[in-house]
Amino acid sequence: MTLLQFLRQARQVHLKFLSGALSEPPIYVIGNPSADLDSIVSAIIYSYCANNKLPAKTPRPHIPLLNLPNFPAGTELYRLRPEFSAALWSSTNFPALKNEEQFENTLQSAGNFLREHVMTVADFAQSLEDQHVWKQILTDATLVDWNAFPRPSKTDKGSGSLTGLPGVTFRTVGCIDHHVDENSMPSIDELPQGQPMIIQPGPGSCVSLITRELQQRKLWDASPEMVQVAKLALSAVLIDTSNLTAEGKVTDVDRMAVEFLRSQIEGESQGDWELEAFYKSILHAKQNSLDLLTMDEVLDRDYKDWTETSQSSGKTVKMGFCSAVKPMRWIVQKAGSPEKFIDAVRSFASSAEKDLDVLVVMTAFTGTNDKFRRELFVSIMRDNESAAKGVKRFVEHCSDHLGLIEWSPLDGEDVPELTGDCLSILSEESPLWRKLWVQTNAAGSRKHVGPLLRAAVAKL
Repeated sequence: MTLLQFLRQARQVHLKFLSGALSEPPIYVIGNPSADLDSIVSAIIYSYCANNKLPAKTPRPHIPLLNLPNFPAGTELYRLRPEFSAALWSSTNFPALKNEEQFENTLQSAGNFLREHVMTVADFAQSLEDQHVWKQILTDATLVDWNAFPRPSKTDKGSGSLTGLPGVTFRTVGCIDHHVDENSMPSIDELPQGQPMIIQPGPGSCVSLITRELQQRKLWDASPEMVQVAKLALSAVLIDTSNLTAEGKVTDVDRMAVEFLRSQIEGESQGDWELEAFYKSILHAKQNSLDLLTMDEVLDRDYKDWTETSQSSGKTVKMGFCSAVKPMRWIVQKAGSPEKFIDAVRSFASSAEKDLDVLVVMTAFTGTNDKFRRELFVSIMRDNESAAKGVKRFVEHCSDHLGLIEWSPLDGEDVPELTGDCLSILSEESPLWRKLWVQTNAAGSRKHVGPLLRAAVAKL
């Protein structure tokens, strides 16, 4: 079965489940709420290889579910995640294994194709409405690229619901992740026999861990169809590790995954296939992925949030982290001015869905001399003493580790929008504190900065 045949079939299995036509529920494979390329690809390749093969004693259908509550698959998904469309197109159309699987990597063609082959949380919610399913649903899930539900069950560890799907309770039957352990998963003894429970911080890409796991379980065969899966997997590993060059993010797990995936592709490919060109085509799509978005969508595109409780005061602090692939000057210019950027940040953070005490914007991009760069913007969004103290503690304890220095342009351009009084608007002490830095420790991704800020608040 080709990758695209599987994806189309998975949508049909989902609808059969909702209609009551399945004797047992499928296993939904769910990536994290940022729904970046690594998260999406993790869900797809694990689902493809585990489908009707796991759990070992009672194999069941696996369905990849993209964790996007506000965007259905289709042109909206293409607009939000053009790098995923580029990766899927590059992986399945060179060559296409079936004539009916050919599509163009354009808004309309790819959008129509994604609508028929991919399912988001928004699509899941819509299908519940279409099939008039009003009762609470219980089903199983394998989490990839994260290890905690945003709405955990108070009584059943490892169970919870997703934002946008309050009527569905997911029970964890497996997890593969490369983030810090949130201590929310059940023990391996509580899972169906042989199911994975792998939480291993370190590797740059979760797909690298999944590739290793699939190899060890002998779920990766040598069929021609697997070349498509290998290409899609490789796209995520290369992007998350900057083609294995990202300082502090690349481990042997990533290197071995790239070596294995590349051997699978080159062993079966007929004609020319070149890794560097493949990587650059996906990277180009990602670097230009913000162009078609509104300011609110730029902030929400790669977003995660956490709530921590101060040990001393007992007060909660909700922190939102936005990641962007463009420099701050580009984001401010898109907003229209520093003042309009601050207005956009306030509007985003104060929405009923977000309701944030602290907002963090992290940028990661290629600056002058093709050097990978990072910037960090932290803003307290409302009067919350625990939030203010936590952020102050974070700055005092982590500035040296992250290499935070005064902001200056990193792409070689004179930026009148971010100089003098205008720059001071992004770094104010009152009425609410905020600060923009250059982050010279380029290895400090959200996987590192998030836990640091969370710990600073929790340990007050």
